[in-house]
Amino acid sequence: MNLPKDDAAVLSARWTEGVLLKRDVFSTVERGRFRADSGEVDAVLRRLDEVPWWSFLLARHLFAREKHALALAKGLNVGPELLWAGRRALARGFVDGVALHLAKPHGDLAYFRSAKAALRRLRRAGICHNDLAKEQNWLVGRDGRAYVTDFQLAACFNRRGRLYRVLAYEDLRHLLKHKRSYAPEALTPRERKILAKKSFAASLWLATGKKVYRTITRGLFNFTDREGGGRRLVNDAPVLAALIRKNPAVRDTAIVAFADRRSGVGLYAFVEADQAALEGQLRNELTAAKGPKPPEHIQIVHALPRDSSGKPRTEILQLVAMNQLDLIEPMMKNDQDRAFLKDILEQRKNLRDRFNFEADLPTS
Repeated sequence: MNLPKDDAAVLSARWTEGVLLKRDVFSTVERGRFRADSGEVDAVLRRLDEVPWWSFLLARHLFAREKHALALAKGLNVGPELLWAGRRALARGFVDGVALHLAKPHGDLAYFRSAKAALRRLRRAGICHNDLAKEQNWLVGRDGRAYVTDFQLAACFNRRGRLYRVLAYEDLRHLLKHKRSYAPEALTPRERKILAKKSFAASLWLATGKKVYRTITRGLFNFTDREGGGRRLVNDAPVLAALIRKNPAVRDTAIVAFADRRSGVGLYAFVEADQAALEGQLRNELTAAKGPKPPEHIQIVHALPRDSSGKPRTEILQLVAMNQLDLIEPMMKNDQDRAFLKDILEQRKNLRDRFNFEADLPTS
């Protein structure tokens, strides 16, 4: 399915392709640069030209909802700004920040205060996001503030009727669930009361609609995880990791997913070992095991970046795999982290889909 000629003409003149962020049956999302009236800016493009025919009507409906909500939210500074919208593509500004599940703002009370303020601005504009249970739809900006993204399920209201109040309540309750995960000691008595009381609509959804939703998304649409790796990350990656760890030269491994222009979703294995030549051996072993398809990339590193509990920091590795390198620096906590980063970046494998988002990376 091709883009309409007018959409294609605008993108040809104003869009510079960067890195693929996501591709599913509803749209293709990529990061690049857009030539706006004020000059070229970092941007994100959503396009429907690679959507299969059987999901196109729903994809177009979701696209229209996002287009309307972004237009209404313009100037609120709560998320990406709408830069341009055509019939089957739209460009929105890039928010300089990382998703909540990657940033992990433990104890960051200022972040959750700004998140509440963002919801208040959306409410005043009559916008209910409707998808804030997902941590990937909350961003932690480089400025420390909260932003929201992905308005495909947003609902916009001219009047604050009952449905509006229910949906706005659920947006707030989902924010408070994230606050409970990262700053539970900061919850107020009123916020705890809200967390304990789902709306009737939410309770009904959990008992009925969510089961149907999961059946459709996990079965028909193959959505199974928040990182977008689908069944390969959820089902294949653990099997592949176990096979890799069987090699006596391997100390540990971490496998992450990345959007791939050829296959849709790729797997990237970071393997902690000392032998640089181990990559070929591991690939042969995984192929001979006749299990899941081997990862598209296998990179040998002398050490994996780890958190205070010793677990690999997959949030950093995923950004490396996705070539979102400029988003990594704010997540570095010390010079030791930067040393790990430098070593990994020098040998990284996913060089097909990259852009100059790495210009501000530290060199030492």
